[in-house]
Amino acid sequence: MTDMVTAYLSLGSNLGNRQENLDMALKLLSQRMRLGKISSIYDTEPVGDIKQPRFLNLCCEVFTRLSPEGLLALAKGIEGKMGRRGRSGEPRPIDIDILLYGDAVINTPDLVIPHPRMAERAFVLVPLAEIAPSVVHPVLKKTIKELRKAVKEVQGVLKLDTTS
Repeated sequence: MTDMVTAYLSLGSNLGNRQENLDMALKLLSQRMRLGKISSIYDTEPVGDIKQPRFLNLCCEVFTRLSPEGLLALAKGIEGKMGRRGRSGEPRPIDIDILLYGDAVINTPDLVIPHPRMAERAFVLVPLAEIAPSVVHPVLKKTIKELRKAVKEVQGVLKLDTTS
């Protein structure tokens, strides 16, 4: 039996009922692992193809015994179950990225951890800094809070008011 590992995931949705999609993805994840902290939801501009709908994004902490590859398979399975088709960068009902897996550094053709672009993405760092400010990026050796402060473009990342 492997030990429990703390991992951080980024979830995003820009097709269909984005809030329901995030809720469903969290529910499906919770069936296979323990959910820890979950960030606020942020309404964010798409990166890359800006002609697509805006995203809702959040980050969550999970405690899992799955291997990194097992966690990736679970994430891809949930994406498929929820109707994700097509290539990276296209509109999708759900996108689940593994940001961090303990302090592991993995670089294979199928899986790169820490997520290769997380340090430059405000839509990842803003919610991640909310739940894990003192976690250290195992390659860059900076805290998530430090990485968040270094990202200049955050005006397209708006905290969603879910009280209404």
